[in-house]
Amino acid sequence: MKKIIPLCLLAIVMMTHIQAIAQRKSPILNHIAVYVYDLEKTTAFYRDVLQIDTIPEPFHDGKHSWFRIGEHSQMHLIRGAAAVTTHDKNGHLCFSVPSMAAFIDRLHANKVPFESWQGVKDVANKRVDGVQQVYFKDPEGNWIEVNDDKY
Repeated sequence: MKKIIPLCLLAIVMMTHIQAIAQRKSPILNHIAVYVYDLEKTTAFYRDVLQIDTIPEPFHDGKHSWFRIGEHSQMHLIRGAAAVTTHDKNGHLCFSVPSMAAFIDRLHANKVPFESWQGVKDVANKRVDGVQQVYFKDPEGNWIEVNDDKY
């Protein structure tokens, strides 16, 4: 009887986990790949300015940097773009931070220019839902939004 109880508990845990996976209806973001011209400069930007944690990448070929951007999500920077290109602000990555004031201080300390959605330099704006946000570009010209959305 004592051996049956742990096996029953294990079976219940496994069935709950399997049921949770089966009920998931939408895909989970695995990764975003960003093709870059200057891998070192762009890696340093995401690591040091945005303070996103790097994770080991399996290639070890000097052409990749990987970052953890969520519980099960990653961002992969891949060297090989022919040049830095211009991008529209509507196509952007977005990250949330606990304190916009602290993040804006970090942008200032790193001399990263930022603007509101409307394009007003050095100003954050509030969306209609009250979330504060700023926009800026990474070294490759990709737009990034950072906001204080609490989910």
